[in-house]
Amino acid sequence: MQIFGLQIVIMEPIQFSLPVSAALYTIIAIALKPIFGIFFMKTHATATSSNPSMMGSGGTSIQNSVHLEGMRTAGRLGASVLEMIGPYVIPGVTTEKLNQLCHEFIVHDLGCIPAPLNYGGGGGQLPFPKSICTSVNHVICHGIPTDKKVLKAGDILNIDVTVIKDGFFGDTSKMFFVGKPSVIARRLTQITQECLYMGIERVKPGVRLGEIGYAIQTHAEKNRFSVVRDFCGHGIGTIFHGDPQVLHYGRPGTGEILQPGMCFTIEPMINAGTHHTRILPDLWTAVTKDHKLSAQWEHTMMVTETGVEVFTLRDEENPTWITTSS
Repeated sequence: MQIFGLQIVIMEPIQFSLPVSAALYTIIAIALKPIFGIFFMKTHATATSSNPSMMGSGGTSIQNSVHLEGMRTAGRLGASVLEMIGPYVIPGVTTEKLNQLCHEFIVHDLGCIPAPLNYGGGGGQLPFPKSICTSVNHVICHGIPTDKKVLKAGDILNIDVTVIKDGFFGDTSKMFFVGKPSVIARRLTQITQECLYMGIERVKPGVRLGEIGYAIQTHAEKNRFSVVRDFCGHGIGTIFHGDPQVLHYGRPGTGEILQPGMCFTIEPMINAGTHHTRILPDLWTAVTKDHKLSAQWEHTMMVTETGVEVFTLRDEENPTWITTSS
């Protein structure tokens, strides 16, 4: 059906099928959610002239060996950014300093483009101004680095990076502890990573996307946490955001059927409290509505003939059931 001139695809829950800016998603969601129960999915944003093409329905499947090696390289380089930045995540550092370190590493050491920089914009939303996202404590995702945010002991931090190498995108994120975390922070972070791995474990040809979401949702809720509904994983390849949308909740037997060559991210956002979110006035930063902690982990992967290949695995990870990039 159409509402305010937008084509709405009725799924479960209702979600927008058009790649509009985050600002427009926010406005429409706020206006319609009380009536229709709409949850907005900010899986796309408007590409800008300063970055390569970043969105669309194509470019998210492996077509040949050149594409495969391109994705492997981009994924490996994206993972290396998270490995590099770890020692700098300490009390007293600003999120802007972390952004500067990552930017220099991505551009000068890796010879890559930081995909978030100048991404999005329009409808009142400014392009994303930094090279990484830094989401602290109750920030769910898309936190903007700033000199004003000084990390303190006990904080938890998600750093989300996406690099572009030779036109291919590698998107990944990791949780960091700043000093010693609280018991709930450590448990939330661990369960969220387990949710990611359980979702990845379901990936193979013939499986429906709903089974991935079901595995994540079941594990999170079994541990008395909640799954964020307003953001999801996405297709990726020679574009930043595309089909399919990978929900982190769902039911078996629903959703698109996975086929060999499909590339996408799984990036569960799990909250210590309710799943409800709020977008800050910058139109980027998403926070928990109840101000409780949130955690997220993310990997970029491809469906293979027999299972899954994860392009963004770090050296510290060793899940035996995941095929590593080589």
